[in-house]
Amino acid sequence: MSLLDLDRCAQTIRSAERPLYRGQVDVVAGVLVEATGIPAAIGDLCEIDRGLMGSIQAEVIGFRGDRTLLMPHGDLVGLAPGQTVQCLGRAFGLNVSDDFLGRVVDGFGRPLDGKATPENGERRPIRRDAPLPMERASVNQPIATGVRAIDGLMTLGAGQRVGIFARAGVGKSTLLGQITRGTEADVVVACLVGERGREVRDFVEDTVGDAMARTVLVAATSDRSPLERLTAPWVAITIAEHFQAQGKNVLLVVDSITRFAHAAREVGLAAGEPPTVRGYPPSFFATVPQLLERMGRLQSGSITGLLTVLVDGDEEDDPVADALRGLLDGHISLSPELARSGHYPAIDVLDSLSRLMPKLTDGPHQARARAIRELLAAFRDGRDLVDVGAYQPGSNRLLDTALERMPMIEAFLRQDMDDPTALEETVEVLGLIVDIDEAAAA
Repeated sequence: MSLLDLDRCAQTIRSAERPLYRGQVDVVAGVLVEATGIPAAIGDLCEIDRGLMGSIQAEVIGFRGDRTLLMPHGDLVGLAPGQTVQCLGRAFGLNVSDDFLGRVVDGFGRPLDGKATPENGERRPIRRDAPLPMERASVNQPIATGVRAIDGLMTLGAGQRVGIFARAGVGKSTLLGQITRGTEADVVVACLVGERGREVRDFVEDTVGDAMARTVLVAATSDRSPLERLTAPWVAITIAEHFQAQGKNVLLVVDSITRFAHAAREVGLAAGEPPTVRGYPPSFFATVPQLLERMGRLQSGSITGLLTVLVDGDEEDDPVADALRGLLDGHISLSPELARSGHYPAIDVLDSLSRLMPKLTDGPHQARARAIRELLAAFRDGRDLVDVGAYQPGSNRLLDTALERMPMIEAFLRQDMDDPTALEETVEVLGLIVDIDEAAAA
């Protein structure tokens, strides 16, 4: 055999797919399947033959001795010991194309709207490395949300990652719908994790409405397997990266990252990971940064991340909220007190912050935003004295100004869901409220 033939043989062997190994189901317990005879790697896909019920895919999540731990992509009904398990030798991936626009898919990218499965496009693995730091572009272009309180006082940039921290029932979904309708982003990818089934249809018809034509909705409802709820945000970011590669600005909404954490806890504990704070496994705190770092701005486009965090009780004792605050580029806090008083969106301006706003706005805009915050702080500090009649007008000039202008500030911060405001108009109204001309602000 010549050296040329040997080289061709070596190339053929290197390009060949991994062999398909077959094993069998040994134990089915809870949400977990234990199989033997499968030399697979973490993240590999396997196929389990359920006989008359057909095959079902499962993912390798760990090992226990010589057994491979699998978590199926669906219900465990029909699984039994002795069934054949075949390793496919690849990780889960998705064919991504523009055909996803206007569609509703589940956490594995399968259609939920009764239409055909999008088959065209490039095959992308859902788990991949984030862009290198020096490949990223600076986040220096504002992206309007249409919400005055956000655009005026905590301006966001294309490629920024922001958390919405809220308790249940304070208008989180309403705010997300308001942003989805009013944003300047070219494409919106919304990921609903652990929501009720009826809320998916409500989100499509009432929350997104006419903006559905430029929206992709990935939904893994509360009744779906923990693996699907864990996979849904990875499917969403993979779809978002497809449009980002076309040079588009993408808004990625994940509601909520807390339920994504709950799914990670279920999978991690089932795989035998040791529990840490509130039962969360160590892998969760390593997984979240990997998801967030795939968002951002590149030369070819941007992915702006908007992630909701459900806060239960004291936020400082919530490990998910605590971990997210250190990773995000800003946070928007929703206030139960404002929600109870009928103030929507219930954004607590003084407790909210965009870390990139100084890079995104000019001097006059920043001066106006600071003035509004000063007036809100003065009003908050002096409100009790005013309510009990103990305040003497004229004793605090800033509080006097705040009391005079609070009706205008309240009108600015309150906003109807179907009333988006352009960024330029928002900045102009700020100037009217604080009475600062352009020269003085500069």
